Amino acid sequence: MSMQRFYRKILEPTCQVFINHKGIDTKRNIAGLLYKDLTRMGMSSFLDSKNMKPGDKLTDHIDKAIHGCKVGVTIFSPRYFDSYYCLHELALLMETKKRIVPIFYNVTPSQLMVKDDGTCSQKQLRRFKLAIEEAKNTVGLTFDPVNGDWPQLLNDATDAVMNLIEAENEQ
Repeated sequence: MSMQRFYRKILEPTCQVFINHKGIDTKRNIAGLLYKDLTRMGMSSFLDSKNMKPGDKLTDHIDKAIHGCKVGVTIFSPRYFDSYYCLHELALLMETKKRIVPIFYNVTPSQLMVKDDGTCSQKQLRRFKLAIEEAKNTVGLTFDPVNGDWPQLLNDATDAVMNLIEAENEQ
């Protein structure tokens, strides 16, 4: 790789919005739809299935996107807490002081908790629990996928993201 290509790769703009979600619950609905809406509005967003290619290292791309984003959208869903990656992404968003828009998709804030299945160290569990507590204390959007108004959810989520981006740009 030439030095010019190397520097272009390092300096290429990172995403404005990082979408943190559990794919099996949300990729084909809220995460995918929100990604499309934000993209249509000219916002560069990171959604793993759209921004990564076979052979990419998960943590390299995800961590870079989180560090470079302005806002995170965290879509909590019933199986979200089964994923180490979801929890890692949430913790990294919080540790890097990113503003987030929580979406409680078929769950309530009181249901947010880490499952200690013995696969994580105590340090990781503490890290994840701190991030969850911070997310619980952030005003978010609650959505019931059976009875909810999908266009209204997308509109509210997009507006919330746009407002946070504008606030970040003013700082």
